[in-house]
Amino acid sequence: MADIQSYPASLTVDYPEQLDKISTLFRLFAAIPIVIVLSLISGVAYQYRVDDVVYQVAGSGGIVFFALVLMLLFQQKYPRWWFDWNLALTRFSYRVSAYLGLLRDEYPSTDEEQAVHISLEYPDAEALNRWLPLVKWLLAIPHYIMLVFLGLASVVCIIIAWFAILFTGKYPPGLFNFVTGVLRWGLRVTAYTFLLITDRYPPFSLEA
Repeated sequence: MADIQSYPASLTVDYPEQLDKISTLFRLFAAIPIVIVLSLISGVAYQYRVDDVVYQVAGSGGIVFFALVLMLLFQQKYPRWWFDWNLALTRFSYRVSAYLGLLRDEYPSTDEEQAVHISLEYPDAEALNRWLPLVKWLLAIPHYIMLVFLGLASVVCIIIAWFAILFTGKYPPGLFNFVTGVLRWGLRVTAYTFLLITDRYPPFSLEA
């Protein structure tokens, strides 16, 4: 347990005592604007055709990854402002995920922490293995497989929770903890493979 608690990426979501039934009922529709904002910030590209001419509109930003791999590989540096950007974008994306997962009623803020608490430790780049970022994505394959099944299970839990909230106004605690745990697991894997803040292999655990 101590090893899990000391992992340099952590996520907690405040459990809501009461959730709004109307907000829950129309959650997918209400989330559309903020999902579009997140997709634009994340660098998603859109294409459209006019008179046989294809136009592409690309979002800006996204997680700094490929440049970071090169920086760690050749200079063993992790620029602080790259870390701050990755942290801010990660926090925003998980607020949106928590909202879509019915964990909270607050509309996701682009900058305020709200009730979704994410902590990432700024790494000592010189203590990181400069070659490991080239293969972390490969080493994490067992986690990807687990997260596919956990993700499917969490979708089922969210559907059950949707009905529970509509009838009782409450998110069943067991389901809440499971869905939060899946998000937490995914965050640790992301911290290892793409945010590159640690060389410690992520634990196979839903626990905080």
